Amino acid sequence: MTAAGLVFAGIAALIHVYIFYLESLAWTGAKARSTFGIATEEEAEKTKPLAFNQGFYNLFLAIMVLSGIVVLLFASTPVGATLVFAGAGSMAAAGSVLLFSSPDKASAALKQLVPPLLGVVLLAVALAF
Repeated sequence: MTAAGLVFAGIAALIHVYIFYLESLAWTGAKARSTFGIATEEEAEKTKPLAFNQGFYNLFLAIMVLSGIVVLLFASTPVGATLVFAGAGSMAAAGSVLLFSSPDKASAALKQLVPPLLGVVLLAVALAF
C-alpha cells in the first residue's frame, strides 16, 4: 500500500509540474488560455504576474512531494512521509478550495484533488499498519 500511496502522490506532483508549466511559462498561449478559460491573449497578459507566482506555488509543492518520495524510499521514512503528507495534503486542500469556491470548475478541482488525496490516504494507512 505504501507503493500505491507514493504512486498517487507522484502522479499529483507531475500534474502540478504541468500546472506550473501552464501558469508560469505558457500562460498567454492557446493551451493555457483554453485550460483556464481565458478568452483573449490580452486578458491573459493582465493576469500573467498572478499566474506566474501561482505556478511556482504548484512547482514547490511538486518538489516537496517528489523529495519526500525519494527521502522515504532511500533515507528516512518519517522525514519522507512528512514531506509527502505536507505537499500532497496542501495539493488536496487547494483542490478542495477550488471545488467548493468554484463548482463550475469541478473537473479541474477533482484532477487537482483526487490523486494527492489518494496518495495521502493510502500512505497513511500503510504507515499505520
